[in-house]
Amino acid sequence: MSKHERELDHVSGVETTGHEWDGIKELDNPLPRWWLWIFYGCIVWSIGYWVVMPAWPLLTDYTRGTAGHSQRLEVKASLEALKADRAALGERLSKATLQQIETDPAMQEAALAWGRSAFGDNCATCHGSGGQGAKGYPNLNDDVWLWGGSLDDIRHTITVGVRSTHEETRTSQMPAFGRDEILQPAEIRDLAEYVLSLSGRSTDAAAVVRAKEAFVNNCAACHGEDGKGKREFGAPDLTDGDWLYGGDKATIVETITNSRSGVMPSWGARLDAPTINALAVYVHALGGGE
Repeated sequence: MSKHERELDHVSGVETTGHEWDGIKELDNPLPRWWLWIFYGCIVWSIGYWVVMPAWPLLTDYTRGTAGHSQRLEVKASLEALKADRAALGERLSKATLQQIETDPAMQEAALAWGRSAFGDNCATCHGSGGQGAKGYPNLNDDVWLWGGSLDDIRHTITVGVRSTHEETRTSQMPAFGRDEILQPAEIRDLAEYVLSLSGRSTDAAAVVRAKEAFVNNCAACHGEDGKGKREFGAPDLTDGDWLYGGDKATIVETITNSRSGVMPSWGARLDAPTINALAVYVHALGGGE
């Protein structure tokens, strides 16, 4: 609708825009003056910001602005200040033995704070924010340790990892008795009953008797004839009722059939010495350290 064809609203005396919805006609009122002044002010402010602050991207860089402000440089300076602030403490933590750290209240408090932060950044994804673990990921709050739960054992495991790329990594390898056809399915089911009997949970006495020889011949070398495990092999105790992947018969059959091969990264090349020491102290303090 051209301007000379616009309708004049007889109530307000304002021309309409020609737009109409369900009998409601839009009035051609000007924008409020206060709104226009704010809009103009924002334009002026943005021009000033472009001049004073970093704003415009270039092909290989960006405009610096007359104020010379840079959040990137501020973050870098903050990190450098943090490193300088932590340098003295880091040197103490790296030179002290773990036992000395735990017996010095000030160093222990600092190590626990440092370790808690490092744990949240690097370990909590698998072990949980409180170290409670999950299926396939060990609970760090209990006293069940495949490789030992002393301060030095924990630090060594953190450093070299488990089945990691580190040349000294913790390594254990349980055969896949079913997949590699070492045992037949019926033998594996009997063996699962035998394993259940070690913690007093088997309901098939005949299967336990049948599987005893298979356990001695195939499992006792690592788990021990009594099933209590051997740390030098990273073999778990089968009598305690604690299970990394689950202790029901179906899961045990699956474990015997296909084995398990969980991996923990080696943190020795990723974290510095004070951080690893702090992590060891923190994990040890979760409640399950020996």
